[in-house]
Amino acid sequence: QVHLVESGGGLVQAGGSLRLSCSASERTLSTNAMGWFRQAPGKEREFVATISSRGYTTFYADSVKDRFTISRDNVKKTVYLQMNSLKPEDTAIYYCAVRNNVRATSVEREYDYWGQGTQVTVSS
Repeated sequence: QVHLVESGGGLVQAGGSLRLSCSASERTLSTNAMGWFRQAPGKEREFVATISSRGYTTFYADSVKDRFTISRDNVKKTVYLQMNSLKPEDTAIYYCAVRNNVRATSVEREYDYWGQGTQVTVSS
């Protein structure tokens, strides 16, 4: 079992930045790929970004490419999502997830553990 805690969400104006963090409290994640997903009101949860266990491979949704950056610090057992040039359409609850595999993936069902989510609201 992995317990994930997200932080860093909040209210920001369009064009602003936020950095989300996701920490695992119980165990190392150095052999686990991790990902960020989001769910906007009235919409299904969607993929945002993913990173392989050592951080060598990353993938992004087209909607966030060149604006968001995923990274990780395995010593701190933390994954980050740096979000720049935020748009109102980025408003959502953001979830981090861990999979029992080293490879990054955008496929939601391949993740094994999920955090509770953190709210990001971007005002126009």
